Amino acid sequence: MSSELLVVGHELRCGYDAESVVLDGVDIRIERGEVVTILGGSGSGKSTLLKTLGGLLPPLAGTVELFGEDLYAVDDARRAELLQRTGTLFQHDALFGSMTLRGNVALPVEQLTDLPDEIADRLADTKLDLVELAHLAERFPSQVSGGQRKRAALARAVVLDPEIVWCDEPTSGLDPITAARLDHSLLHLRDVFGLTIVAVTHDVESVRTIADRAIVVGCGAILAEGTVTELEQSELAGVAEFFHRVELERTSWQPEHRT
Repeated sequence: MSSELLVVGHELRCGYDAESVVLDGVDIRIERGEVVTILGGSGSGKSTLLKTLGGLLPPLAGTVELFGEDLYAVDDARRAELLQRTGTLFQHDALFGSMTLRGNVALPVEQLTDLPDEIADRLADTKLDLVELAHLAERFPSQVSGGQRKRAALARAVVLDPEIVWCDEPTSGLDPITAARLDHSLLHLRDVFGLTIVAVTHDVESVRTIADRAIVVGCGAILAEGTVTELEQSELAGVAEFFHRVELERTSWQPEHRT
């Protein structure tokens, strides 16, 4: 069975202006149903690449094809239609504090469709149930934990049944157990809906858990891509070390002498 390409970036130059090019000459292809993680150090351009692929930052050069169409060549109305087939999980959840979890999750339905409020609430409850938060639907963001807020934000990202979900540092700020639960939710939604997930992260354990394929960026380009196993065995400087940095830190760390 042939694969279906949903995202194709060709010869991308990513940045905010000609004086601040972050990545150059980037080629990227993402197939339907893949979980692809984008890795790199601070300032390497991973979030900039995600913004470019996700319609938030036009490339300085090159093209982004989303669902077979040039995302930045179509008119604004068509671009909005294409992007409505995607959802976004923001790094800091971006929930509205004055709205319940149900209200937050229902918001895209209310803003982007003509469905009545009761249907929007029903869709929100369904997605909250899928991330194990149905019992907290009437709570406000300030009344739940950080991990629960992230899962509520994930429910909002998929409430309109997108084909692609963009995730910006989904496990940032979460303890290992809470991060693992969010990873489980991502994989569960992928399996239920056949989602394609593109996640920027520096969480190595999360990458090992969710990634079908990982892309490592640095030095203004893609350094390497492949499965986690392939990248862990890479001989390229800075690639294998990225996956083994915890072990390296542990072996090089020395306790502080106290007197």
